[in-house]
Amino acid sequence: MTTKKLIITATILAGAISNALACTSLIAGKNATTDGSVMITYAADSHVRFGFLENQPAADHKPGEMRQIIEWTSNKPLGQIPEVAHTYGTIGNINEHGVAISESTWGGRPELKEPNGILDYGSLIFIALQRAKTAREAIKIMTDLVNEYGYYSTGESFSIADENEAWIMEMIGKGKDEKGAVWVAMRVPDDCISGHANHSRIHQFPLNDPENCIYSPDVISFARKKGWYKGKDKDFSFSLAYAQYKYSSLRGCDGRVWAFYNKFADGMDQYIPWITEGDGQPLPLWVKPNRKLTSTDLKWMMRDHFEGTPFDMTEDIGAGPFKVPYRWRPSTFEVDGKTYYQERAIATQQTGYSFIAEINGNRPDAIKGLMWFGTDDANTCVYLPIFCTVQRPPFEVAKDNGDLYNISWDSNFWVNNYVANQAYNRYSQMIPDIRRVQSSLEDSIAVDVRIAIEQLPEFEDADQRLLVQDLADIWANKATTRYKELGDYLLVKYLDGNIKIEDENGFVTTEDKKPVPPKYSGYDEKYYRSIVDDSGDRLRVHELKVKQRP
Repeated sequence: MTTKKLIITATILAGAISNALACTSLIAGKNATTDGSVMITYAADSHVRFGFLENQPAADHKPGEMRQIIEWTSNKPLGQIPEVAHTYGTIGNINEHGVAISESTWGGRPELKEPNGILDYGSLIFIALQRAKTAREAIKIMTDLVNEYGYYSTGESFSIADENEAWIMEMIGKGKDEKGAVWVAMRVPDDCISGHANHSRIHQFPLNDPENCIYSPDVISFARKKGWYKGKDKDFSFSLAYAQYKYSSLRGCDGRVWAFYNKFADGMDQYIPWITEGDGQPLPLWVKPNRKLTSTDLKWMMRDHFEGTPFDMTEDIGAGPFKVPYRWRPSTFEVDGKTYYQERAIATQQTGYSFIAEINGNRPDAIKGLMWFGTDDANTCVYLPIFCTVQRPPFEVAKDNGDLYNISWDSNFWVNNYVANQAYNRYSQMIPDIRRVQSSLEDSIAVDVRIAIEQLPEFEDADQRLLVQDLADIWANKATTRYKELGDYLLVKYLDGNIKIEDENGFVTTEDKKPVPPKYSGYDEKYYRSIVDDSGDRLRVHELKVKQRP
């Protein structure tokens, strides 16, 4: 499909641009990864989300037992549905069978929110994880539930994966007058990568390929009935019919997916007009990478700030003298009556938690699914190893260990914030120190995970589950303890705008064990020039007129 100048200026500037452009999910098929794992990622980005590890133990349920539906984002009770006889254990966004689900919200046409539906997107995710052994089962469970009980949330994209395949499903409700939802689910080709980031990504889709595309029977006819589409069925675009197109939808949302494609695929410059102007071909739903990816590649992609691209957040004046790749909300600002947009990268300060799920059917069931789990900003966190059969969250990432209003120095979320929020002030100076500790921890974790994957098949199933629990507990504790030490170190080293002098033994002292004078860090030339441009000669050093006495 060719879309010329999809967005008009009035839409770009007059449309309300959300301050909560939230979650990012990236996808890699099993033939697009080095070890044959299917991988999906997730960043739960919210200014009010505390980062902890969800947990639902496996359980048997009596006939007539009901499940309460509580909206994931607000804790609002929505209703109840019957339980099934047995529900599977889940840890975070993966279940004991290696099914993983993530999401991103795109809102869509506001008239399609269904206030009388009782199933929100978060409840759909966790109910499906409790009931599905495969990605296809999860899709059927989710769509059957909204058909029967209605859909409470707005437009949503889901990444749904198992050991064999990954799917993108997009869904939106039918509004207050009709129950249910319209939706499309498309299988990502095994040799491709894909992603979504708060904007609907499915345009045309095959109408007669049930192995690779499933959709609600009325997905096109409903749009026709509403007057949103009049063309041929084969030309129907789910995204154009049901999503809202604003400047932020492409620059801040498709832009994040473009950054992923640009890192691993060729020829992505051709889509820059799409994400900056809404001009030309839409960003593809998937692309074939120029090499196979690892879970480490996806960890670092989740830490991306458009580095090395025309949108590099470390290079413009907004980065300040310390090349800070973050911009505080709101996402837009006005100068002289004109609206401007601040870049929104994959890595962002308001992340509650993120993960990279890798699912590999060549491994024993206990370690088939591995979720690399991190709290707070993905850029500065340490990803912890959480296998799919871990029974309970480690204490450091447990639900009741601190909250957004109460610091716990045993909480992984809080120590990660302790480190990250210091770096936000003097990023270019502090990030090398953070990378040194972060990389050391993640390298050590990777060694232990590799040993576990190699040796666990020698153990009985029960012992395998004990060992993966121990692995999760040990590294959650080590990483949390080490990051508290790192935060203390950063505070001491960079105190009061200075940089303390170090050698191989630590901070340098005089022979009398007194601190030596620190290095005065100053600013870069670009920042100094901006001061001169703003203040003129007011601060310039010049000759004094006073005459001293002989």
